[in-house]
Amino acid sequence: MNQFFQKSLCFFLTLLFVIVGSSTVLATDTATLDSAITDTAAVMVETVKNPQVGGEWSVIGLARSGQTIPNEYFQNYYKTVEDYVKVCNGLLHPKKYTEYSRLIVALTSIRKDPANVAGYNLLTALGDYDKTIWQGLNGPVWALIALDSGNYAMPQNSEAKTQATRELYVNRILACQLSDGGFSLFGGTTAVQSEDDESDPDITGMALQALSHYQDREDVKQAIKEALSCMSNLQNDNGGYASWDTDNSESVVQMIVALTALGISLDDPRFVKNGNTLLDNLMTYYKKGNGFHHTNNGDGSNQMATEQGFYGLVAAKRAVDGKNSLYQMSDAIQIPDMPIHTQVGLDGKQVDVTSIPITSPGITFPDINAHKNQVAIEALASRGIITGKSKDRFDPDGTMTRAEFATIIVRGLGLPINQNPVFEDVSVKDWFSSYVNTAFHYGIVTGTTATTFHPNGSITREEAAVMLTRAATLCGMDADMDPVQSRDVLAGFTDYMKASEWAKSSLAFCYRENILPNEEIEILPKSAIKRAEIAQMLFNMLGRAKLL
Repeated sequence: MNQFFQKSLCFFLTLLFVIVGSSTVLATDTATLDSAITDTAAVMVETVKNPQVGGEWSVIGLARSGQTIPNEYFQNYYKTVEDYVKVCNGLLHPKKYTEYSRLIVALTSIRKDPANVAGYNLLTALGDYDKTIWQGLNGPVWALIALDSGNYAMPQNSEAKTQATRELYVNRILACQLSDGGFSLFGGTTAVQSEDDESDPDITGMALQALSHYQDREDVKQAIKEALSCMSNLQNDNGGYASWDTDNSESVVQMIVALTALGISLDDPRFVKNGNTLLDNLMTYYKKGNGFHHTNNGDGSNQMATEQGFYGLVAAKRAVDGKNSLYQMSDAIQIPDMPIHTQVGLDGKQVDVTSIPITSPGITFPDINAHKNQVAIEALASRGIITGKSKDRFDPDGTMTRAEFATIIVRGLGLPINQNPVFEDVSVKDWFSSYVNTAFHYGIVTGTTATTFHPNGSITREEAAVMLTRAATLCGMDADMDPVQSRDVLAGFTDYMKASEWAKSSLAFCYRENILPNEEIEILPKSAIKRAEIAQMLFNMLGRAKLL
């Protein structure tokens, strides 16, 4: 009887283990992963139609995804990079050398040579050890990831105080390992003295990615072992991670990429908590048709979270399929050269509308760092289309006046200036007078009355939509929306009836073309629109009009 009971209990426990293991650890199956990748790829291609310098994660993720992406998408990006590098004279940034690393990885993903971009060798900068490590741990980490992505030889930099080697970069990373085994941006044990001594899953994941190529070294092998132990201990019960006390998708992504780079299965018991794998946790941030959320606190999806969430899925999928890891790019796709004669702008654009080149590469503002509209703001600022409130402040959440909005539209379309005065409240002495006059001349703006413009009034969301739609028409876009079409587009918003009748078709057009983001449930038509939102709208419109 006892033997029967023991055998029955053993069988029951074995069966329970199989059932629980198969239904929790493998919660995110291959079909679900494939579906999410296909859906998010479509979202990214639609929302980032013309990736700019700074939008490399879209390029990297899509290039490594195995999805069918038009060659033109990558060709246009490479042309943008060439133009950018020319204007920079090959100097992407005097201090932030991750600018070089990020571009190198993106170019490698589409099999373009970073040693010859418009005649400039982008690899050379990474031969300067001191300048590369200036940014903290990000510098050596991404230098190694970039150099190893294409197995590039260490570049010789004749101007470097200390000529870099891979060994120097590896040793720098090891020297910065914290006592608990993890890493942080500026914390360290011997290399850096800082109060920043709390391990961060994002930085630790990136450090592991960089060290994955050097596991034949015993000291690296030990450092990896300690870092993995730290990250296993820091992993939440839901399978994810918190950074800066907030659960977020990006931290999970970096550890997914790290494990796959190290050849560790995502269902490794060290990284399964309450039956939740890292991939299971990442999928909680995924919203079909809208990409990824940064957090699950109702903040909505954003471009940065979507780009990182997507390449996290791609890294997981490549591991499942037995392919090279995300940054091992010997199997990179081959992109043909862009045809010599490429049309700028759409058929039917107004003859005076022109594409504005980059004139101030690398321009940015401290208060937009990690902002969801950062790429758009920097792209417009680098072309002189939009400016900050000061050299060091953009004020992304501030409002914009009607005169300021007219100015950036005219600049964005490259329209020739018309000096003929129109409105009584716009003096020829006002800095914006010629822009307002030009915008009126081309039918982009009208007055609040026959003789007044109200230049210093804040512009509302519906007013911005109307003006952008008129500008889009000048660019050759078809903005016709009949009442039925407009209603169908706007009906999904809870407050669409609050929009003025004269603005509904323009709002519908902007949502249809993703000039305005579709993930919100309210239009807020009468609310003053923020400066960052305006930058994103204009950036989206110019991209769709093939003017970026």
